[in-house]
Amino acid sequence: MDLETLLLPFRFPFMQNAFLICVIVSVPTALLSCFLVMKGWALMGDAVSHAILPGIVVAYIVGLPLLIGAFAAGMICALATGYLAGNSRVKQDTVMGVVFSGMFGLGIVLYVSVETNAHLDHILFGNMLGVGREDLLTAGIIAVLVGAALILKWKDLVLHSFDAAQAQASGLPVNLLHYGLLAALSLTIVATLSAAGLILAIGLLIAPGAIAFLLVRTFGTMLWVAVGVCMASMLAGTYASFFLDSAPAPTIILILTALFVLAFIRRILLTRKMSQKRMEVPVAAE
Repeated sequence: MDLETLLLPFRFPFMQNAFLICVIVSVPTALLSCFLVMKGWALMGDAVSHAILPGIVVAYIVGLPLLIGAFAAGMICALATGYLAGNSRVKQDTVMGVVFSGMFGLGIVLYVSVETNAHLDHILFGNMLGVGREDLLTAGIIAVLVGAALILKWKDLVLHSFDAAQAQASGLPVNLLHYGLLAALSLTIVATLSAAGLILAIGLLIAPGAIAFLLVRTFGTMLWVAVGVCMASMLAGTYASFFLDSAPAPTIILILTALFVLAFIRRILLTRKMSQKRMEVPVAAE
């Protein structure tokens, strides 16, 4: 292809908005993914992303902005999961599965029982090519708030993720950090709603952190590597979808999955190489 063809996607306003939403959304999702991976909250991100559907439908019925309903439902899911897990013998992952599947089912029932102008496909899978100024503004505000909070408090959140008891003994506000992280998770999912949708948002919230975890050894480096991987994957997926005539969000997730596989293979090869060196050292000494 010639240069004019390669630059063709950048000539269309809807593609320009798609690229812009990729840059905006990649920052909070990547930063948050690092904490979710380290804390083992992958299923929590999945639960919240599915559970906001009834909030969206209820907000439509009442006449409120859909983002308010989505955030409220996400927080209800997170709080209900924490309460049930802390006051029952059932493990947290089981509780999350029950809560998010129940809320997702409720959302589907409400959606089919009410006539709406919103397309379910756009809610579930996103509509990145239909992003408007309002979506860009909302995502931008959320990205700034969540990104700034995570960067300012990342050391406290790291200690809380590794050892909550030690964090409490150190005088940190453990409950505030816990529910603040849940609020950031709900807000980030709301920001990605127009771009990736409910189902594919979980890929953006887990894959960048998992890839960075396999590539680096320090958490500080893991944060900016995750942001770089997420932003590059989103831009590349959106660009490739133009020529492949595919939806941008699934293309982005496929690229992230491929990068994870490559990072995993690299880690295995490095581990084997280090093991071989350790075995050769005693032989050389003899």
